[in-house]
Amino acid sequence: ISCDLTEESCDIVASAVQSSNSTLRDLIISCNNLGDSGVKLLCAGLMSPNCKLERLDLSCDYLRDSEVKLFCAGLMSPNCKLERLDLSYNNLGDSGVKLLCAGLMSPNCKLQRLGLGW
Repeated sequence: ISCDLTEESCDIVASAVQSSNSTLRDLIISCNNLGDSGVKLLCAGLMSPNCKLERLDLSCDYLRDSEVKLFCAGLMSPNCKLERLDLSYNNLGDSGVKLLCAGLMSPNCKLQRLGLGW
């Protein structure tokens, strides 16, 4: 169910996961249209040394190749602790999948499970 996250909402979520007081390990923000700006903000959160997220569900978020490119920067960050990522039901094309694979091959990537179902 969409909660209609806006850019401002993504900024608030990103600030929360970057907080040194945050204990959040599991975040489900599926069925939203995050767009480039929202994904950029969330990636900043993932790259923070304070971020403790281990599971992230971005299914049905209308992500395209351009957003996947932004997200891969987060995956390749040495601070990213994600172990499970769900990107099911998004609009990933060949170039998005190639970018994602490059991110997965990074020595910093800690993913153990990736959902790409359709």
